Amino acid sequence: MKNTRISMLKDAPQRLLDGARVSIDRLPMLRAIFERMASQCADALRQWSSCPALFYIDSIGCERIGDVLDSWDGNAVFGLFYVQAWDSRILIGLEHALAFGLAEALFGGDGTEAAALQRRQLSNIELRLAEKTFGLFASALQTSFASVCQTAFRLDRVETRVDFVALGSRTAFGVKTKIRVRILGHDSAAFVLIPQAALNSIRQDLARDLTAESSIRDPRWTKQIHKEIVRTEIEVRGVIEEDHLTLADLAGLTIGGVLPLRSTARSRVKLMASGEPLFWCNLGQAEGFYTLQVDEIASQEQELIDSIVPP
Repeated sequence: MKNTRISMLKDAPQRLLDGARVSIDRLPMLRAIFERMASQCADALRQWSSCPALFYIDSIGCERIGDVLDSWDGNAVFGLFYVQAWDSRILIGLEHALAFGLAEALFGGDGTEAAALQRRQLSNIELRLAEKTFGLFASALQTSFASVCQTAFRLDRVETRVDFVALGSRTAFGVKTKIRVRILGHDSAAFVLIPQAALNSIRQDLARDLTAESSIRDPRWTKQIHKEIVRTEIEVRGVIEEDHLTLADLAGLTIGGVLPLRSTARSRVKLMASGEPLFWCNLGQAEGFYTLQVDEIASQEQELIDSIVPP
């Protein structure tokens, strides 16, 4: 009896900590948000590669941050993000197999090559691709969380070792969402880890079950909305060339200064709208005005390859 009492006293601090764990069942909006994020990731990936990719939620749970990091140590690359609205950081991890699969799909692979049996570190190209993938996840998260909170997810840094990942106390709880990814017939995984304390400011919103709310569609209103949308004016612009200048270069500009361009009269012009490339065009003239003749659709897949592969 005495030994039992001593054991209970020793376990008391652990039981108090466990009692602080949030119940995911009481936050139904979380699953809806992450399912929306998975769907948007799959849609966005189609702009990179024609290979179909399946993203789906494997599990959502509350675990200790240290346990999550230890379970992924040595087999993942990590993106640490700062979320200003929560004044907190979150972590996104990509399994090495996911980075390998994305690289294979992007560079024309068909999935017939067997997966590597031995673990290896990511190459520089794969690390650049992982960083692009973190941006894809961040954009999907920002859109998915917009129904409960307007915030941005800013990538602070990319780490390949769990020792350099600082996400608060290792004994604190975090909400971990594991995402399964199937691409080119191979399965891999990713995860999103949000410290439980970061969600305190929006916990009431996450407790609402917005998916249960329904509305009756008015066909007349739908038709009117469609008419207004198709009449919306979209500003487009033709970009001859883009370059990066340092702050010193900008400070050194004067009236009459000349910026040399690598483009020529035969260079194509990129037609863009809302920051998204639409078409490649040829520059011409007609009746005293410059004209753009559409040549081909702008390929974001090719631009992605050009951005991660050094010239």
